[in-house]
Amino acid sequence: MSAAPAGQPIRLHFDDNSLLPILFGDHDRHLVRIEQKLDVTLASRGNQIQISGSPGSASAAQATLQALYQRLAENKKRGDVPDELDQATVDAAIRWAVSADRSGSSMSEFSSAAIQTWKRPIEPRSPTQLAYVQALRRFELVFGLGPAGTGKTYLAVAIAVAMLKERKVDRIILSRPAVEAGERLGFLPGDMKEKVDPYMRPLYDALYDTMSGDQVQRRLDSGEIEVAPLAFMRGRTLANSFIILDEAQNTTPTQMKMFLTRMGENSRMAVTGDPSQVDLPHGQKSGLREAVEALKAVTGVTIVTFTDVDVVRHPLVTRIVRAYDAVERPLVARAEAGDRH
Repeated sequence: MSAAPAGQPIRLHFDDNSLLPILFGDHDRHLVRIEQKLDVTLASRGNQIQISGSPGSASAAQATLQALYQRLAENKKRGDVPDELDQATVDAAIRWAVSADRSGSSMSEFSSAAIQTWKRPIEPRSPTQLAYVQALRRFELVFGLGPAGTGKTYLAVAIAVAMLKERKVDRIILSRPAVEAGERLGFLPGDMKEKVDPYMRPLYDALYDTMSGDQVQRRLDSGEIEVAPLAFMRGRTLANSFIILDEAQNTTPTQMKMFLTRMGENSRMAVTGDPSQVDLPHGQKSGLREAVEALKAVTGVTIVTFTDVDVVRHPLVTRIVRAYDAVERPLVARAEAGDRH
């Protein structure tokens, strides 16, 4: 594969024609996607593509196509060529190409950081996700902060499952504050599991994406995986475990301190949340904000902050997050100024 000198339309030549239908997509839909996202023009002829556009956009399109082609070529060597590339993979390659220079990460890291779960490998889809995955593997306590759709909880669950698979931990413990129920939890129908399961559903969804349904149920029954409200953590010491607290912005400072001090020997913790989406009663301070401020300089703790650029759901979700952020940012600033006075 070769490219023309910078300053001219970039021409790419692909050596393996058999991979091009997958790279281009049905009716060239992947090429169209790259054109739309990067504001470039792609003209394909045989096993060549010409890229026209501004130097930065053309370079990003070149990097995107090269990364996707290299991914397919490596899969072919392993005898594992997919029937097609999904849009999420193409969007991830575009995101990496645009962010690579700013983040210092290379396109070669696109597949090398894959998390090996029982069901399938899971790859980080942005440089911030890569930094988060690396932090989860390296540090005892990781805070993942940012808007919905950035993979904070999903990737933490994937790392937890990978560590259970590798027998680096004996248990996975997943928790959330059931703040919406408040003191009314006892009045909901059913037994305790039926009462709290609706609040735990996003955690179950992540589990079922990393292992089979039978595996999930078997490990829930054996206690290897536990999904429980935050209140159930009080009084326990959790050793040899990977512990995840989701929606942590809805903890009080007392609850957060209680949770963090549950860590036992050979355990890891991931605390995820969006500080801008606090559902606590008006005037109640978020334990997540206090913990981040108090622990940011503590050895063994790291904080990874996601932005709307890292949203990996439907593109409309990114636009929604940005629109809300534009409205909420001045409101938060005024509220914080009021607190200081």
